[in-house]
Amino acid sequence: MKTSLLVAFAAAAALSGSTAPAATNLKTAVFAGGCFWSVEHEMAALPGVADVVAGYSGGATAKPTYENHADHLEAVRVTYDPARISYAQLVDGFFHRIDPTDPNGQICDQGPSYRTAVFVSNGAEKAAAEQVRAKVAKELGKPVATKIRNAAPFWKAEAYHQDFARRNPARYAQYRTGCRRDARLKAVWGARYAGHAAAAHTARR
Repeated sequence: MKTSLLVAFAAAAALSGSTAPAATNLKTAVFAGGCFWSVEHEMAALPGVADVVAGYSGGATAKPTYENHADHLEAVRVTYDPARISYAQLVDGFFHRIDPTDPNGQICDQGPSYRTAVFVSNGAEKAAAEQVRAKVAKELGKPVATKIRNAAPFWKAEAYHQDFARRNPARYAQYRTGCRRDARLKAVWGARYAGHAAAAHTARR
């Protein structure tokens, strides 16, 4: 999934905390969807997504760490090709991989750092995200707790968190099963739950 160009981009991002996309035809978007292991794993499966990086965003603390990110959300930065997937489609894919009705976290991960959000960089993204959120609320027939927030600096998480599901399949599968992630999200979305493919991919590894 990662080309040498994107590896160089990720390395530069680790130094600066937040950078522009690696190539002019690629864009980035930041989402907070609870545990970043799962969001990274599932967003990477979307067509048109070139790279997903786990990290922290939304807080005031500079250079947050896993041990000290109390004012940040666990988040992912998605690098995508807008010629293959639009921003609205990306947001829709994100919503269908989380429980957007939970105001306090995600499934077994509860607390402020696990709350959900879409971080928007401009008016067009805000309008698109709000439109998708309204569609999701209508689709579920429930209020959506996921916030639409202004973009904030993104800080890359520690190396051991990156590609966690791929690099640690047994441990991730244990976490996912113990959390009952798929059961909960299937209860929310039914057959529309988009995470089944990612779960099956993990189980086969």
